[in-house]
Amino acid sequence: MVVVNHNGGELTFACLESLRRCDWPADLLEIVMVENGSADGLAARVRAEVPEVRVIDAGANLGFAGGCNLALADLAGVDYVALLNNDAQVEPGWLGPLVDALDADPAVGAANPKILFADRFVDIHLSSETGVRGLGDRRELGVRLSGARVGEEDVWGRMQTVSGFWGLEHGLDGEGSFEWTNGRAHLRVPVAADGDGGLPPCELRLAADEDRVVALDSGGHRREHRLGVAPRWYPVTLGGEPFDVLNNVGSVLLADGHGADRGYLERDEGQFDRVEEVFAWCGAAVLLSRRYLEQVGLFDDRFFLYYEDFDLSWRGRAEGWRYLYVPRSVVRHVHSASSVEGSRLFQHYDERNRLLTLTRNAPASLAAREAGRHLLITGSYARRDILVPLAHRRPPSVETVRRRMRAYGAYVRLLPEALAGRRRLAAKGRLTGEELARWMDRR
Repeated sequence: MVVVNHNGGELTFACLESLRRCDWPADLLEIVMVENGSADGLAARVRAEVPEVRVIDAGANLGFAGGCNLALADLAGVDYVALLNNDAQVEPGWLGPLVDALDADPAVGAANPKILFADRFVDIHLSSETGVRGLGDRRELGVRLSGARVGEEDVWGRMQTVSGFWGLEHGLDGEGSFEWTNGRAHLRVPVAADGDGGLPPCELRLAADEDRVVALDSGGHRREHRLGVAPRWYPVTLGGEPFDVLNNVGSVLLADGHGADRGYLERDEGQFDRVEEVFAWCGAAVLLSRRYLEQVGLFDDRFFLYYEDFDLSWRGRAEGWRYLYVPRSVVRHVHSASSVEGSRLFQHYDERNRLLTLTRNAPASLAAREAGRHLLITGSYARRDILVPLAHRRPPSVETVRRRMRAYGAYVRLLPEALAGRRRLAAKGRLTGEELARWMDRR
């Protein structure tokens, strides 16, 4: 079992501890931690406190792809290898169902568990009137959300915007990042019940383009606040029973070429409690067959972070391998603890590597369309974030456009190598458009 650490500290140590508690014979289980250029001192602690964990020192940050490859370079004597994100923890019986799935069918190269978010959540619904800025921005804008805290804890990075939001934006003074609602929005905040079974206090940082009333509803509790143009903190009374939320139950291919987590942000109510074949496996927690890796190969080191698992899944499927989702195996995942979703790091590699994956694996028409579409969407952001604010004499924000152009520039620099990889992979086989259409999720 392989865990890659880059300044994960206590999260990584908790991950290793959960692996040590696996219901599996200790003499048939090896736990490997790849030390990926960290400054957290964890490698020395692991060697001292849990010497049964083998530590491989990468000497630098090789990313998730390079770190895993370092551990996977020698698979002699291994039948299966598990990869686990350092911000995940397994339930004791997670490994057996995955091994059973691979043992039962030699054509199955990977098995994914049910991956739940580590936190439990409660719902908050926001409703308000909307307004339209006009002149290049015809969106119906309700209120602007730029922060969330539960008790004394900042939960902005772990909050879930489920519906009714226009997407992450950057650049207003004092806010850093924010999201506009469209008038009726649904979000979730992570909670832990107190000793009496009650829920902690919650506050949201909100603002609007003009004075506006917002109603905040949670589990039957309702509060109304009048907002101004300056962001301020407003209390929410939380209600309802905390519940589990799905992170991943296998990965899907969307019609626009994005790889996506199947079941993402759905409440876990048993709707994914049967074994199913999936288009791709998720590298956050997976059991891989040695035969699969020997035939298809390892990750592409150049991906560094994100889409390396989707690329390898696609390559394997083109050679006839299949993948299963196995719900009796359960893992809990903090999600983006090492590289926060929406951060520069996340957006750069996520956008660059999606285009690289399509260039290497997808039909030429889909790959070319999405490369061009990236530029068109970037132009629409430039109009929204730069031209429209200037026309209204408001400060522009260049952050989103700058991030997208940097990602595209990095993609262009790797394009010759990606095209060479495309030719090499084509010699092994490629999924036809008809085969891909059968797997595409057209949501």
